[in-house]
Amino acid sequence: MEYTRKLAESCAAISLQRLPAEVIDKAKLCILDFVANVYGSLELEAVSRIVSYIRSLGGPETATALGCGFKTGIHNAAFLNGTAAEAIEGQDGLRFGGNHPGTAVIPAALAVAESLRLGGREVIEAVVAGYEAAGRPAAAMHPHHTLAGFLPTGTCGAFGAAAAASKLMGQDAEGMLNSLGNAGYLLPLSMAEHLMGGYTSKIVQGGQAASAGITAAGLTGAGITGAPYVLEGSSLNGGFTQITTRGEPDLKRIVEGLGEHFSIMDIYFKPYTACRHTHGAAQAALELVSKEHLDPRDIEAVDVYTYSIASLAVGKGVTTESTFVSAQFSLPYVVSACLIDGEMGPAQLKEDRISDPAILELSQRVKVNVDPELAAAYPGMTASRVEIRLKSGPTLVRQVDIPKGDPRDPMTAEDLADKVKRFASRKDERTLDQIVSLSLKLENVGDIRQLTSII
Repeated sequence: MEYTRKLAESCAAISLQRLPAEVIDKAKLCILDFVANVYGSLELEAVSRIVSYIRSLGGPETATALGCGFKTGIHNAAFLNGTAAEAIEGQDGLRFGGNHPGTAVIPAALAVAESLRLGGREVIEAVVAGYEAAGRPAAAMHPHHTLAGFLPTGTCGAFGAAAAASKLMGQDAEGMLNSLGNAGYLLPLSMAEHLMGGYTSKIVQGGQAASAGITAAGLTGAGITGAPYVLEGSSLNGGFTQITTRGEPDLKRIVEGLGEHFSIMDIYFKPYTACRHTHGAAQAALELVSKEHLDPRDIEAVDVYTYSIASLAVGKGVTTESTFVSAQFSLPYVVSACLIDGEMGPAQLKEDRISDPAILELSQRVKVNVDPELAAAYPGMTASRVEIRLKSGPTLVRQVDIPKGDPRDPMTAEDLADKVKRFASRKDERTLDQIVSLSLKLENVGDIRQLTSII
């Protein structure tokens, strides 16, 4: 079967008139969540340094560096905005693919739409197409792609960014196919080693994918062709899904329900600034703090029970030398921060919190365990249980089977508007209200610059 071609044809055919209302609404929520994460990331020193670097490059004032007060070329704008959407680790995600499509798709869509002076209707179509092209290949390879050493946010994100850019550039199905083929040649490696090692270059994967996707679609416009079977490969065994997995990809997931079920509907949102694998435990810890009015000084030890992949991905602890990336991917740190601070947001990723002696000391008393029943329930559920042993003797227990933000326990428009305001605490509230209003009525925005100019 020509999997890549069928995906390209479906993405090229997407139109606002034929999209279900719930798909349109979900796309707008994804954009609103994207804005929140950009603001949250601008609080991080590493992101500030990248902003300064991109600003120093100059270039045409074509697209907005969101929240930064300047414009630059579309590739640099997409790179910076995608990096900012990724860095805070509050980005949306696809449980079935282990990836975060929005950090690549949305910055590419906004940069191209801004450069072409297109409106919200076109952006919504591009975002839905981009989530299809990023999410379906990721789902076809999950978890083999990650276990082979790749991060699908960057790799598959480039397909999504290319589809979004292709859609906005008015390319037909054949053009979309070439853009996906070109993206497969240009996409970043996005090595999982960087995440697992806590290296801060991890945060650029969404931005790099966004920039690569724009380039892929632009090359198509210039007459450059890419392999029309880039996803499934040929008899040479050189297709994307063939060379980036250790195991057999489930290629039918690329085309299942095309045009009927949209990948964006499976997207979850994050209330906390940490890897999704920590969220069940974070929510459980925060609920115990709220219910029991816990004093962290009364805690003897904490046991976190979770599923196997969570233990592997986020089971390690932190030290005074750890980066914010390491903290985002550390169950001991996240649970300790929740128990001591009563929240897990941008402030908990600043250097003074990560190196705080009280949090570090408590984190050393947090043990991560694999629970066979929770492991067997994954990926249907991403459940975790927190057991807190108090010095006075009792043990407090709380289990969360479906963390908040999952489509089965969704974050609403009101939740995401609140997230924008929490993450953009330095921004004028009246402007934030306007950003929320424009995002939720995006189909009525005639020029996307009405939104990007005030972010």
